Amino acid sequence: MSITQAMQIGISGLAANSGRVGNISDNIANANTDGYRRSFSQLVTTTTGSGVSATGAGVRASDRSDVSTAGGLRSTGVATDLAVSGDGFFVVSRNPNETNAANFMLTRAGSFRPDENGNLVNSAGYYLAGHAYGEDGTLGAVDMSSFAGMTTVNVGDVTIEGRASTEMSAATNLPAQAAGLATPGAPFVSSAEYYNALGGTERLTLSWEPTATDNTWVLNVSDQAEGPLGSVTVAFNDSGPDAGTPAAYTGATSVAAAPGGFAFDPATGIATLTIDNADTPQVIELAIGAPGTTDGVTQFAGDFTGLSSTVDGEAAGTLVRSEVAQNGDVYGIFDSGQRKLLYSVPMATVTNPDGLSEADGNAFLLSRSSGPLNLARAGEAGAGTVTSGALEGSNVEVAQELTDLIVAQRAYSSNAKIVTTSDQMLEETLSLKR
Repeated sequence: MSITQAMQIGISGLAANSGRVGNISDNIANANTDGYRRSFSQLVTTTTGSGVSATGAGVRASDRSDVSTAGGLRSTGVATDLAVSGDGFFVVSRNPNETNAANFMLTRAGSFRPDENGNLVNSAGYYLAGHAYGEDGTLGAVDMSSFAGMTTVNVGDVTIEGRASTEMSAATNLPAQAAGLATPGAPFVSSAEYYNALGGTERLTLSWEPTATDNTWVLNVSDQAEGPLGSVTVAFNDSGPDAGTPAAYTGATSVAAAPGGFAFDPATGIATLTIDNADTPQVIELAIGAPGTTDGVTQFAGDFTGLSSTVDGEAAGTLVRSEVAQNGDVYGIFDSGQRKLLYSVPMATVTNPDGLSEADGNAFLLSRSSGPLNLARAGEAGAGTVTSGALEGSNVEVAQELTDLIVAQRAYSSNAKIVTTSDQMLEETLSLKR
């Protein structure tokens, strides 16, 4: 090996260790960067020739990233701050509602905030992507092997359109001792809400009037705004296996002003109410219990239990806040008290996370070394879960980086000594001619 070769080897050592110091400085600078993944230089020997004739030619630095090692989580209390617990990445895009697959990236930096349009964007300016739920609360068919069909998660001006109620059910217990008195007492009154076609709420009033006949009551149904609708007489079983359940419905009478109406099916215990509250009257089927059943009105000794009701339809509402579940589902919470599925935020996984290419803004791009993309519901198929109100820190250990910095500095100094020594020897060689 010649003096010039020794000098070249020393220079390669200087270059390799300077690159190593560069990565260490980058790690220390980003020690507090959310979701940052440390980079490092793997030193690799170089040779000239091959086989038994191979000789050392110095060293080179191979830059790599430790993407697969997670950082610690810290709580922030902000619902749109998201962290991944386990494997996987958030999918983000350079622009809202991106359609170009080349502009999608992966990141663990989940400091998302709504922008002026309600789109969730992180501190690097990348928009969170997910799959939008339909109005029926389903995702439908989605491609889990590409970015196709993904859209920006928006928690801005979201509203729920009202949907009129068509079905109601009511359950209550009437005190058996109140019926059959010579002078019946006051009726037991309760009410229940339903939704009109505009998403507003209205109320039905059910008045249970005891009669002088044992086990017999009269139900009067009226609407908050439209007034009385109709009535029906209910007789209850007082013995046998069906004791306390409706025995028969008779004398159904409609008193509603046209086009309103009241009809009753004694076989099913369902009242059909026609309520004149719009240009097209609203029809609601009110189920109070079929004869011989206990899922509606009953008559047992004791207290009046009030009304337990269920109703379909929805009230109109405006989004007031959002929540993100561990499985990546984004829920909208509306001023009407409703909770609705808005988006599913999937976890992006690859075969070799350390093979991802780094991009500006603490993000990563797919590469040939990373393997193909796979999208999975958070918590399924090996993907991690989403933690709302928290951020993942970097995976940098500052103490280790400072130790590596000292080692790299000493290695650099030693290689510098080789260069200066080789230079002095070369000068001595050149001076031999004098």
